[in-house]
Amino acid sequence: MTTQQDKQINYVGPFITMVFLFFIVGFLTTANTQFQGPLKEAFLSGVGDLKNTFATLITFSWFLAYPVFGGVGSKWTAKYGYKGTLIRSLFVMILGLSFFFLSSWFTVKFPYANLHIGVNNVPAGFFIFLLGSFIVGASATMLQVVINPYLTACYVKGTQPIQRMAIGGSANSIGTTVAPFFVTGIVFGGLAMEDVQVSQLMVPFFSLMLIITLVACLLMRLSLPDIQGTKAEAGEKLEKSVWSFSHLTLGVIAIFFYVGVEVCIGANINLYAIEMETSGKVFTFFGNNSLTLFGINFSIPALMATLYWGGMLIGRLVGSSLSKVSPRTQLVVTTVFATVFTLLAIYFNNPWLLTIVGLFHSIMWGAIFTLSVAKLGKYTSVASGVFMIGVVGGAILPLLQGVLADSLHGWRFSWALVILGELFMLYYAVSGSKIRQTSDE
Repeated sequence: MTTQQDKQINYVGPFITMVFLFFIVGFLTTANTQFQGPLKEAFLSGVGDLKNTFATLITFSWFLAYPVFGGVGSKWTAKYGYKGTLIRSLFVMILGLSFFFLSSWFTVKFPYANLHIGVNNVPAGFFIFLLGSFIVGASATMLQVVINPYLTACYVKGTQPIQRMAIGGSANSIGTTVAPFFVTGIVFGGLAMEDVQVSQLMVPFFSLMLIITLVACLLMRLSLPDIQGTKAEAGEKLEKSVWSFSHLTLGVIAIFFYVGVEVCIGANINLYAIEMETSGKVFTFFGNNSLTLFGINFSIPALMATLYWGGMLIGRLVGSSLSKVSPRTQLVVTTVFATVFTLLAIYFNNPWLLTIVGLFHSIMWGAIFTLSVAKLGKYTSVASGVFMIGVVGGAILPLLQGVLADSLHGWRFSWALVILGELFMLYYAVSGSKIRQTSDE
């Protein structure tokens, strides 16, 4: 709850800071998932029929960090405050990026250092990359433990919490939209995936390490006041279990499915598109399997991922203006349309239809989070950490989909997982998000 004292504090600067950090989280999250396709070719040439399963481990390792470090983020917030937690999280991110760099260097330096898993031959550098993915995911987790409640609670004149979440989500979507082009166009220079070289990873990731170091140093100099009434003070004991609030508990499950289905499409649509492209069933541009933008050649799979994340950007920009439409109504409408277009994609076996789903996934995070922490008061910060547990859906569902795709010898019917997730979110919007207990009861 925003107090009168908080309303007298100018939160515009801190709000902009949070929006920028949300951009970084979105950019790195999607950049990480977009390495599945290229690294499937560069790292996993010695893997037999389990290439899809191994490739989705990149996403799995990232999102596995959320349930592990969500609680850490809450404890850091209580101990170090919002600003201290953000700075420490950024230095964790730098550590993770150094492992990305190390994975490339190690593979180039020791090309024959491989691990034999059954009949599969996997470079040791691939597992270093997975570790880096987990560490950067841990950083993203702790950043969001701060960003989400801060955007919800900080008072900016003329805005509502759902709008501030949508604005932050828009910045997040800008990051997710440009990330596929960064991976395909900058890191790999527009090369076809079969021509990707692991050595191309080193310079971009070293550059990212320098950029995040600069961001952390700038953040140290910025004023970032805590918001009263949104977190327990150091040493303060909470009377209730945060799990006693049913709208939060069901919200954690809803975010499990939301992040799971969002990442299923965002991370795996390029693998689906590659499969369709190989079979000659993907629609092309004037007979070409690539598109040139700004002098850079981009493949159709990368374009599909960009269209999906771009749809999320457009949806969030629209959502930032919907001050009179309740989060519950927004969630009902978007889950229904997302279900319909996923069903159409399966029926017509057409990945292009999945790109439209991004438009409807756009405001779901903000809607679910706002409904989940409603009227939680001093439990809000702890609830934000608990909320991060649900983000593990981004690890489990895409990996499960990869296993299904290998089992079913194709991606088409694996998208039924997305429909399952949309239906649970619809239930949460209609019934599960109703508040049955508040922090004052």
